[in-house]
Amino acid sequence: MDQQFTQEMEQLLLNLRKEILESLASEDEDFKSLVSSMGIKDDGDVASDDMMIKKMEVLNQIAANRLKSVDAALSRIKNHKYGMCLQCGAKIPEERLRAIPYAVLCIKCKSGQEGQKRKSW
Repeated sequence: MDQQFTQEMEQLLLNLRKEILESLASEDEDFKSLVSSMGIKDDGDVASDDMMIKKMEVLNQIAANRLKSVDAALSRIKNHKYGMCLQCGAKIPEERLRAIPYAVLCIKCKSGQEGQKRKSW
């Protein structure tokens, strides 16, 4: 993998990591204000608050999973394994890494994985 491309991807991943952490911190503040605003409410308000809390939990879990993927990609860069498919060992095309900088599978392996999921439905 080209050194300049790897450096570019590392910077992109670091920026993405920063954005995710800032988003999680912002959502945490939103969550804190939601909890602090909970007082005596009618059933509709309670249901609305409950839905908002569940939505925030899901969004935080998605962001946390994405953060893990970004951190794993940064680790692969340091270990000189970035851009290699974890399943078949082939080089992941730069176009795919530009679209999904934390991708771990080449297009062929990812397509095969998704095809298996569809068959199980």
